[in-house]
Amino acid sequence: MSDIKLNKYAKLLVDYSLELKKGDQVLIQAEDVSQALVKEVYQEVLKKGGHPLVITKFAEQEELFYKYASEEQLKYKSPFIKHLMKNVDASLKILGNNNTKNLAGVNPEKIKMKAIAQKEISEIVMNRAAEGSLNWNLCQFPTQADAQEAGMSLIDYRDFVYKACHLDKEDPIAYWKKFGKELERIASVLNQKNELHFIAEDTDLKCKVGGRTWVADKGEENYPGGEVFTGPIENSVEGKIRFSFPGIYSGQEIKDIRLEFKAGKVVQASAAKGEKLLNSLLETDEGARYVGEVAVGCNKGINKFSRNMLFDEKIGGTIHLALGRSYPETGGENISTIHWDMLCDMKNGGEIYADGELIYQAGEFII
Repeated sequence: MSDIKLNKYAKLLVDYSLELKKGDQVLIQAEDVSQALVKEVYQEVLKKGGHPLVITKFAEQEELFYKYASEEQLKYKSPFIKHLMKNVDASLKILGNNNTKNLAGVNPEKIKMKAIAQKEISEIVMNRAAEGSLNWNLCQFPTQADAQEAGMSLIDYRDFVYKACHLDKEDPIAYWKKFGKELERIASVLNQKNELHFIAEDTDLKCKVGGRTWVADKGEENYPGGEVFTGPIENSVEGKIRFSFPGIYSGQEIKDIRLEFKAGKVVQASAAKGEKLLNSLLETDEGARYVGEVAVGCNKGINKFSRNMLFDEKIGGTIHLALGRSYPETGGENISTIHWDMLCDMKNGGEIYADGELIYQAGEFII
């Protein structure tokens, strides 16, 4: 990635996504392979008068942790990380892997144990974000490993990231402000609806959303943005859904996921590949069998599946559900240590009805 593109990326993250102000304390987290973007963001934070703190991981760090950590260490709740997340003004996590398969051989029960231990910290982040006391963002640095995961060359993957983030535009901030207004318009219409009905291949699913808040993802908490989402009434999800794309969890793939819901709860689950991991995730805790998020992807700059939900969940012409934790800003009440997104293609004849009215057809809103 050229220095010009990196600098443009960093400026957008600091000025637009995080809206940093002088004196803000900023936590920057990344793997060492993303050092080039870390440096650019670090400089931009300093230029804004902020106080950056960088925490990086080295290659194989997580793999070594799960290989050698005792049960006590897996369940450890760091008071230092808790203090950080209670006190920083902004948090940026830069995705970018040395090896996307580094956890492929890890026992899912260990991953679940660690996730449960981090529940309190996750809730701190979500609650502070909802109340407006913490600006946070998740973004991607294109690495060789992530390019391979996406089935692309590094050059093509960089181009994919640029276009998904609309960094190829002369003024990406202006673009996101304009696009954001359209997403807000869609969210305002959906905020008047009570029940949604999703129809697609092997999918016939209903849920109630009345009284919940639809949020327009304008690239402020995830970059890129490009979706509208809410938390459905927890016990209202009924029917079945087949996820067209593989579900990815901690680098492990689950293919052809099919779920059936009754009174909001997953009562039947199957997968052509990775069914053991699927069932393990569903048993994480009581909230793992309920839907914490329902969303519609609207980012036309993303037109291919990359095995990275940061991008995939925003693909124009798709919907996704997340099992587990709700985002407090939606009014969702589901509590879980997981928040796991799964993606369904709607471009080939998919439909969404709101209170009986067709509002979405073949990948496009018609409202």
